[in-house]
Parts: sequence; structure tokens; C-alpha cells
Amino acid sequence: PILLGCGSAQPGGCPALCECSEPAKTVKCVNRNLTAVPPDLPPYVRSLFITGNPLTDLPAGAFPAQRLTDLASLNLSGNHLRTVEAGSLALPALRQLDLSGNALVSFSPQAFGEGGSPLEELALRGALRDHGVLLSLAALLQSGALRNLSRLELADNGLLLLPAGMFTALPALRQLDLSNNSLVGLRNVSFQGLGRLQSLNLSDNSLGVLWNSTLAQFRSLPALRHIVLGHNSWVCDCAIEDLVAWLKESDQVEGKEALTCASPDKMLGKALLKINGSDLNCSVPTDLPSQLQTSYVFLGIVLALIGAIFLLVLYLNRKGIKKWMHNIRDACRDHMEGYHYRYEINADPRLTNLSSNSDV
Repeated sequence: PILLGCGSAQPGGCPALCECSEPAKTVKCVNRNLTAVPPDLPPYVRSLFITGNPLTDLPAGAFPAQRLTDLASLNLSGNHLRTVEAGSLALPALRQLDLSGNALVSFSPQAFGEGGSPLEELALRGALRDHGVLLSLAALLQSGALRNLSRLELADNGLLLLPAGMFTALPALRQLDLSNNSLVGLRNVSFQGLGRLQSLNLSDNSLGVLWNSTLAQFRSLPALRHIVLGHNSWVCDCAIEDLVAWLKESDQVEGKEALTCASPDKMLGKALLKINGSDLNCSVPTDLPSQLQTSYVFLGIVLALIGAIFLLVLYLNRKGIKKWMHNIRDACRDHMEGYHYRYEINADPRLTNLSSNSDV
């Protein structure tokens, strides 16, 4: 195809500073110092590249849906985008969107309009460094507006934890890339409902262990055949037993032979597939919360039994206890009367002299 650059746009022509190919239905505005989306994009465009520009904001209507009815692939990577406003991406034919390499600080959950979007591929590599943007994206995904999404790329974002239930409304998702983040765990992440998920990339994170609840979800996904776990900080203590057992029986993990321990020092570099029970020396239960809960229940039962026995003893000896209480009462009364008598003697001078001169 011949790329044409026009200084002014005609109906169906090419915007200034852009290169267009009508046969290929493509428009490229690459490294052109654009600060806004060209308002005169040709209606024939299907693939639009606006990359490497100081573009900071996508306002509502940035891509007119009435005119760009065929726009299916939109690449906005490597700009300076910070704000994606509501309605800015409401395109009826949009299937692929790349927002990678932008420093987003605001992403409206209504960016794709009020109704659902036909979007199938969304790339956000290195665009979610702000925690608020991550929460907005989670709200967008959970709303069901992107139920047709089949590929989601969230790599290179420094993510520590993912919002709970973030992927529960993505029934068509086939590929999920979470690589090169700082994920320390997946206990709050639900993969339930991702019946079509085929590929999950968790490499280059800070995972120390995968708990049995997460492994059970992996087992329950019928289409999941490619899981990448390389370059994580596996902690080879008793908590890793379930992960090791799953690795030995599963054919879902790619390159599992290369997975090695990062700690403790005595296990450093040891292959996970070669770990056995004697290496871990699991004399202390690994599930401490459940063990503590069981201990508290047992302690409560013991204390209840002791209390019941004590009450039974009191009941059986009620007569002796009553007599003992009466004796104590009489002794206290006699003692108080003695104090009262001495007080009267000390208070009366006559009795005092009589007491001091008496031999009795």
C-alpha cells in the first residue's frame, strides 16, 4: 500500500502530520508531537496508530463513533496519557486497544460507554502504576462492560496485590498476562468463571507459595494448559508441599523443571520437582491459624468441664458450705464485738483508770 501524507484533510482524506493508506484502511500518526487526537480522521480507517506523542488526555468523543464506524484496532501506546474520560472509547467496532507505556492516573469505568463494548484485546503494559487506576480498571471489568474480552495484558505494572473478584465477569478470557509485576500472593484472586482461560503468565513476580485454594482453581479450569511460573521467589518450607505435589502431577505448567527455591539458604537453587518430605522436615503444622483455632476450641471445652465439676462439688457440699459460712459469720461477729468493747473502754476515762488499776 502507498502511504500518503497530506497537509490538509479532505472528506475521506488524511489528517496533517499523519500517514494514511486507504487500501489498507490504516492511519499512522507516529512521533508527530500531537497533543490531541486529530479531529479529521478518515471514516474508512480500521487500524489507527497514535503513538509517541505528548498526548495527555482522551476526552469524551475523542473518536466520533458516528464517523469511525469501522475502527477495530486502536494503538495509543507510548504517549503521555494520564486521563481516559467517560465515553472516550465508545466505538462500535473496536476489537483491539493498546494503552501500554502511558502513565495513567484516571481511567473512567465508563470509558467504553454505557453499554457493553465488543473489545476483545486490551493491553495495559506499564500503564497501571497508580493504584487508583487499578481500582478503576477492576470496577470496569467487574461491571461486565468487557464480557467479550479474550486477551488481557497487565504486565510491567509493579502490582503487589490484585483487587478481589477482578476477573469474575470475563467469561470469554483466554489469555491473561500478569508477568513482571511484584505479586506476592493470589489468595484474594478468583479465577472461577474463567472456563475458557487457556494461558496464564505469572512469571517474574514475587510469589513465595501458591496455596491449595489457588491450585484447586487451576485444576478446575478445563481449558487452562499453559501456566508460566518462572522467576519467582519460591520459599521452600512446609507451606510449599501442596505446590510441589501439584507440579509433579500437573501438565499445565510450562518449564516446571526449571523452577527452583529462593529460600531458605539450605534449599537455595534446589529444583521444586526434586523436593521431598525429608528435605522440608515438617514437624510443625503449616496451617497455624486452623491449628490455633482448634486449640482455642479444645481449651474452651476443658474450661467448661472444670467449671461444671466445680459447680457439681459446690452442690454436693452445700450443707457443709452453709455451716462453714455460718461459722465464719459468728466468728466475725464475735471479733467485731471485741473491738466494740475495747473502744468503749478507751473512750470512757473512768473505765480507762479502772482498767489500768485492775489486775483482772
